[in-house]
Amino acid sequence: MIVNYVPEGWQIIYQQAHALLAAQLLHQWPADLLPSDQWVGLLAAAAQHDDEQPAWTGHYGLTPAGAPANFTMQPFSLEQATGVLRAARFQGRWRSLLTSMHLSTLYEELRGQTKEIDAFLDEQQASQQRWRRELKLKKADANHAYALLHWCDRLSLILCRHEVPEMGRALEIYQGPDGHTHTICQPAPDSPLHVSPWPFREPQFEVSVEATLLEQLSFKDDAELSAALHTAPIATLRWEFRQG
Repeated sequence: MIVNYVPEGWQIIYQQAHALLAAQLLHQWPADLLPSDQWVGLLAAAAQHDDEQPAWTGHYGLTPAGAPANFTMQPFSLEQATGVLRAARFQGRWRSLLTSMHLSTLYEELRGQTKEIDAFLDEQQASQQRWRRELKLKKADANHAYALLHWCDRLSLILCRHEVPEMGRALEIYQGPDGHTHTICQPAPDSPLHVSPWPFREPQFEVSVEATLLEQLSFKDDAELSAALHTAPIATLRWEFRQG
């Protein structure tokens, strides 16, 4: 979960919803950047890269104080990582390659912690090399496509975590597939968001994500948190982007 503290309590955005927002952002890029079959596979990878989340047991979803735990507070889950890759393989090697590259990007920094993690990371490198060879893809072309997924994932997180700075200040998003480093800013409160340089095919568009609002601040266990999430009100958060 992505957990934001708001005046009313806790705003919860599921990681799978954040992934769907990343796919919405990717959909706004020019589709001719990749062959059509690769483009659809890239959209699927963006939308499903945070699937296979483990079930809540014990205090998986809570901090020691009983508050909903933000995803950054959770340890690496080898079960979730292998699950999302297992699901990707049913959609083919291209989808698997992109998902594996994302897992390497996220977790390579954990190398050396355990033998199991090292074996998993080694497997990703070997699989990526094999899939590129079988698909007759150059590594640079695979990196070009993955840069789009990573860029949209990063911007989705910025939006979901309310990280756009105030007072019109710019925040770096990430380096896009064209090598340009893009920034985002909001010139005035409630005004459309600007991305520079503008990478999207349309001069103006809107994206959205659903968020759950919890007024209760602490919970005794996962079951109580889960019950509250199932009955809490849901709001749709919207962002307008405009070329500036």
